[in-house]
Amino acid sequence: MQFSCEKSILQEAIATASRAVSSKSTIALLEGLLITAESNGCLTLCGYNMSMGIRVKIGAMVTQEGAAVLNARLFGDIIRKLPDDVIYIETNENLLTTIRCGKALFNLVASDAKDFPQLPEVENSENPIILPQSMLKSMISQTIFAVSDNETKPVLTGCLFELENNQLNVAAVDGYRLSVRREALETAAEDAKFVVPGAALREIERILTESDAPAEIYPDARHILFRIGDTVLITRLLEGEFLNYRAAIPTDAAAVITADVRQLITSIERVSLIVSEKLKNPVRMEFDGPLLKLSCITAIGKSYDEYMYDGEVEHLEIGFNNRYLLDALRACPMEKVKIALKGSLNPIVFTPEEGDSFTHLVLPVRLKAE
Repeated sequence: MQFSCEKSILQEAIATASRAVSSKSTIALLEGLLITAESNGCLTLCGYNMSMGIRVKIGAMVTQEGAAVLNARLFGDIIRKLPDDVIYIETNENLLTTIRCGKALFNLVASDAKDFPQLPEVENSENPIILPQSMLKSMISQTIFAVSDNETKPVLTGCLFELENNQLNVAAVDGYRLSVRREALETAAEDAKFVVPGAALREIERILTESDAPAEIYPDARHILFRIGDTVLITRLLEGEFLNYRAAIPTDAAAVITADVRQLITSIERVSLIVSEKLKNPVRMEFDGPLLKLSCITAIGKSYDEYMYDGEVEHLEIGFNNRYLLDALRACPMEKVKIALKGSLNPIVFTPEEGDSFTHLVLPVRLKAE
């Protein structure tokens, strides 16, 4: 194998493919990147941790085709420290790999590419779900915060993708909050329902751009493939019965108000300054007419702030985990949001001023008497 490539292009490809590499594994090859050079000038870098794989294709000047596996961390560190110039890489029949750039020279022992585990094949290769990268990125970023980290119910550690009548719904729930994003697709696709692991979605979110370039999703019975430009991510789907999120969203509210998202976030952040990992006391929210009184009491002191919203609420006092509340508000993509309230033991629900593109729900914390 022998090829040359611009440092910036190679470095970016290594960084992307390395996200699927095991940091510590009993199988040494899983800590490596499979590098494949093809005579057509295509260089492929692949990382795989047995549950998720990322494959990136870039252009290179290939003088001899071949494949080898290099330790991802060491290879990435070397390329990052090399001068900003063309990098020359050669692997001989004894798997001795030479990396040259400017006056710098490295010799590494590679592993045989034949021993690298194969990525799973995704059977559905003809009926992709196609949507703009910017849309998929926003759908993931505005729901991923509500994914559970509790492994006792693995299916909730991912997001539910539900495609019905060309509308895509993405939902996440962790037992304390729920988030749903909805978008109509312009390209026709078959109805489908599957749960993608949160870890894979976080990597997809990083790879996606804010452009309208297409992202393609190929789900089958056990795996799913995301194609984003020249990058492919394959991961196992989560099995199990996902929560019926529609039944969990209240349809009746005692009051619906409108609030400025940025100003409300600022007020919550202000009273949360005395909250810490050790002092996880709830933020107390007292709705009274058009006024919201926010307060918090911890062992180190008290905080208080006020916020005026649009609308009227008959007196209601309700407490929330400040982080859950802030996560939901930060996931609201517009300046103003509707807030539905019912009682001190009922969830707070955030929806857009118009339409139903998202629903964020947060369960309250039972307040102690002051």
